[in-house]
Amino acid sequence: MLDFPLWKRVMLWLIAAAAIAAAVPSVVSLAGGRWPASLPNPMVNLGLDLAGGSHILLEADPRQVAAQRLENLEENVRGAMRDASPRVRIGDVSTRDGRLSFLIDDAAEVDRARELILPLINGTGTVREWDLQVVDGQRFVLTPTSQGLAEATDQAMDSAKEVISRRIDALGTREPTIIRQGENRIVVQVPGLQNPEQVKELVGRTAKLEFKLVDLTALPADIQQGIAPPGSEIVPYAAGSDAPGQAIAVRRLGGIRGDNLTGAQQSFDPQSNEPVVTIQFNTEGGRRFAQLTSENVNKPFAIILDGEVLSAPNINEPIRGGTAQISGGFTVDAANQLAISLRSGALPVDLAVVEERTVGPDLGADSIRQGLTAMAIGTLLVIVLMIVTYGRFGVFATVALVINVLMLLGIMAVMNTTLTLPGIAGFVLTIGAAVDANVLVNERIREERKRGRRVVAAVEAGYKEASRAIYDANITNFIAGVLLFMFGSGPIKGFAVVLVIGLFTSVFTALPLTRMWVAGWLRKNRPSDLNL
Repeated sequence: MLDFPLWKRVMLWLIAAAAIAAAVPSVVSLAGGRWPASLPNPMVNLGLDLAGGSHILLEADPRQVAAQRLENLEENVRGAMRDASPRVRIGDVSTRDGRLSFLIDDAAEVDRARELILPLINGTGTVREWDLQVVDGQRFVLTPTSQGLAEATDQAMDSAKEVISRRIDALGTREPTIIRQGENRIVVQVPGLQNPEQVKELVGRTAKLEFKLVDLTALPADIQQGIAPPGSEIVPYAAGSDAPGQAIAVRRLGGIRGDNLTGAQQSFDPQSNEPVVTIQFNTEGGRRFAQLTSENVNKPFAIILDGEVLSAPNINEPIRGGTAQISGGFTVDAANQLAISLRSGALPVDLAVVEERTVGPDLGADSIRQGLTAMAIGTLLVIVLMIVTYGRFGVFATVALVINVLMLLGIMAVMNTTLTLPGIAGFVLTIGAAVDANVLVNERIREERKRGRRVVAAVEAGYKEASRAIYDANITNFIAGVLLFMFGSGPIKGFAVVLVIGLFTSVFTALPLTRMWVAGWLRKNRPSDLNL
């Protein structure tokens, strides 16, 4: 018991000191001070309920995912048949009722057409995405499976979550909470943001950029009535475009999407000095863009963003180099937000805001003040109880309790975790539970002294025997905390994080740290009895 090597004492003090040092910036911030920017500043981020901010619930329409899959399949089928050697000719293409059907012109090509289609509909996973039927010998009918649509929706929502995360991070806000809720909803919480409308505009914009050829065969009278030629569609002009309130007919297939973008920046047009967005394509996108413009010189093509035409310039010459410019009557802020959206990637599905809440910073400040008050009162009562009940050993437990709280805060700061209101409840719970280990140890020492053991032997037996129960209890709590974190969401996770970290700091301060102090005191004073 008395043999506590120097290396072990140094190691324990270094661990405690490092965690406490990491907590200092957070303590200064919570106390209302300002930590110098020139110094390292690991910081515990405050959640929405403490710092204030915006809560937005977004919802996607699975029918849009189904329509996009159908359009992609049609384009892939047309491309596979066109690129085959020799070419397989198809006709009477229809996408009614959510199914793709088409007719093979030559009955002798049915088997070869089937071989070309199978790689397109089987997918890469174990789920069959489309059912294939051949009707009347030459008509192919492709029907989406429910499993394939469910998997596509799940993938679209995961992608949307990642895109939203990149967009929010680009704003410079810290620790947003972005989680999925149900099958087609996403919860976005941005603590400390003073302009919730900026978040709504940023995460609500799909940023689906497309370049499509204008259909010159469409008659203006038909366009006004919403009638498009076969293979084309009517797209309205955006409000800030060249022709607001009007519409244009564009080819539905064969264009270029913004999936191949590598960069987007706000800049200014060198001729008009108006804010524009300059985009850069990757190698594949640059090649396709160059091919599109080379094959359609002296023809107009439309730049479409989220289903609205920004402009429809004429292709005067092939555009090579993988760079293009988007104009549309932008302000500087609008151009910047569009650039952020394009850099972050397009949302695979439109998201509508179905719920919005704003938490004011005053409410969060009240929560922090009340939480700190509760924690201070609880700590004071525990300290008084421990000192009155266990004397010197209660003082050891009290110092360990203070170090425990600071270490917990420091580890949370290093891990860049978020402290929520339930997290403060976890802090208070940790304070109460942290002394349990000391109570078990001290009571065990009392029992050993009553049995007649000497002081050193009683202390050693007390720590040894109580450690088993302490470890068993904390392992059980650890499992519960991990399960809460894995299956909980929002506030539940905040509570679980504090609980799990608090288990480690409580065991560290209650067993090895206090044991080191007790061993040093016994070695120095050699008491004949203990005041327990």
